[in-house]
Amino acid sequence: MSRTSTRSTPEAERVRTIFRRYLELGSLNRLMADLRARGIVTKVRSLKSGRTIGGIPFTRGSLAHFLRNRFYIGEVVFKGEVLPGEQPAILDRDLFDAVQAKLNDQRNNHTAARAKSEALLIGRIYDDRVNRMSPSHVSKRGIKYRYYLSSPLLHGQPERVGSVRRVPAAEVEALVGSAVREHIEDSTEIADRDLIRDHVVRVDIQADQLVLELKAGASSDPPSAVDSERHVVRIPWKKTPMKRRREIIMPAPVSPHDRRPIRAETRATLVASIARGRRWLDEVVAGTVTSVEQIAARDKCSIRQVNMTISLAFLAPKLVQAAVEGRLPRGIGVTRLHDAPAEWSRQYAMLGLSI
Repeated sequence: MSRTSTRSTPEAERVRTIFRRYLELGSLNRLMADLRARGIVTKVRSLKSGRTIGGIPFTRGSLAHFLRNRFYIGEVVFKGEVLPGEQPAILDRDLFDAVQAKLNDQRNNHTAARAKSEALLIGRIYDDRVNRMSPSHVSKRGIKYRYYLSSPLLHGQPERVGSVRRVPAAEVEALVGSAVREHIEDSTEIADRDLIRDHVVRVDIQADQLVLELKAGASSDPPSAVDSERHVVRIPWKKTPMKRRREIIMPAPVSPHDRRPIRAETRATLVASIARGRRWLDEVVAGTVTSVEQIAARDKCSIRQVNMTISLAFLAPKLVQAAVEGRLPRGIGVTRLHDAPAEWSRQYAMLGLSI
């Protein structure tokens, strides 16, 4: 077949259309939606067994690979080296180079955006069907609520989603940060962002637990808590049901309007503060530190803040459990629980809750 006839085939025109539309739309996501609207799918190939593959809508990953394929300009890549191929080019090099420049620019922008993102687990979090979970958010009454959303939902493929479709970002980030800090026995109060970046490879969200894969050498715990070969940490966890008003700890006289659960962000901050208070108390009891003044100097905070945080270690176990499960009423957070009475019954009375 001549070079001219090769360039004029429907397959060649399909390739050129995809490349041109990417430059026009400037986004892999928009291109993916555009191709689905046009009915353009992956190439159908026949196997030796007689079975055919392909003919399905493009995904983001397959599109990125397609647009990087040098086969369309008559080249092949062998052991990292670009060589002339035997096949004729069906794509102009100028168009191919323009697409590569656009892809590179977007990759650099994406890397910079990830570094600045407030989503601490971006690029590391997956559902239990190995789908990447992407940062998302909604704003209600001027308050921003962050989530991680299973990516097939963004691509119109809900049937591919795992057992958990969406998780509250602040809550999961706080749990991961606290778990990693505990397992590496870190007492420097390094920011969760740096802790996750330096030690966490990935987080898999399952229906009843978070499974953390840590970098080699990241844990000092015994094998019973951490898989010594894979460095896996498992955190018991269960997504708080959306309908949970009946579970909220509230006194009977409170009106239905006020029976609202603790906010996800408040809950995450409270759980992380309780964990920090317990860790600081353990240090004092074990003699790792000699005084709260030493903790304050080391962690660059006030002595009062250390004392108030340690006081959270003395909360009634059922109150702590309610905090973890999101069953405390709205309005009860770190500030209100600081320096609570030592007697558990008085803690409930102070909060106006029934035991």
